[in-house]
Amino acid sequence: MRSAQTSSQSVHRWIFTMATNSNAIRTWANAVTVSRLLVSPLFFAIIPDGPGGSWAATGLWFVLCVSDVVDGQLARKHGTTKSGAFLDPLADKVAVLGSMFVLVERGMFSGLFAWFVGIIAAREIAISLYRVFAGAKGVSMPASRTAKIKTLSQQVAVGFAVLPWTATDAPITWKVSLWIAVGLTILRACSTAFVR
Repeated sequence: MRSAQTSSQSVHRWIFTMATNSNAIRTWANAVTVSRLLVSPLFFAIIPDGPGGSWAATGLWFVLCVSDVVDGQLARKHGTTKSGAFLDPLADKVAVLGSMFVLVERGMFSGLFAWFVGIIAAREIAISLYRVFAGAKGVSMPASRTAKIKTLSQQVAVGFAVLPWTATDAPITWKVSLWIAVGLTILRACSTAFVR
């Protein structure tokens, strides 16, 4: 009985004090982030072909966005890591850009809005490559507050584009969100270029 209790305490201690070392890879925040990466392709697959939206896609997108908040809170609670500073923005980019590419391919984001997706993608890919090279030199680049607002605006644009109530009946919602997203993307690109 005593060994079972000791074992239980060890498991409890391992779960709740998983890793606070800044070089750690095995953390709860990273587990949530990797889950977001793995579930994103499922979301891409259920985005409807053409306008109209989908409740299943909306629900899954909501879960993906909430997981972004959860991994951030876990990182703050247990300590941030270099791997988390790399993985979290990567997961955001995979989810957002993948969704936007599918929405372009399926005709929801067309014309000017397809160009907006191109602008967003160019900046996000460039900053991801920069992060890889900086990370190879041991430099961590956690997301700034403006970058988080930019990501939120991108997530809102995708959310409104797949939500049945707004996808076709109130397209102004996702259009305005996409305008804001591209504006913040350009602003972040300029500030990154001048600061770095």
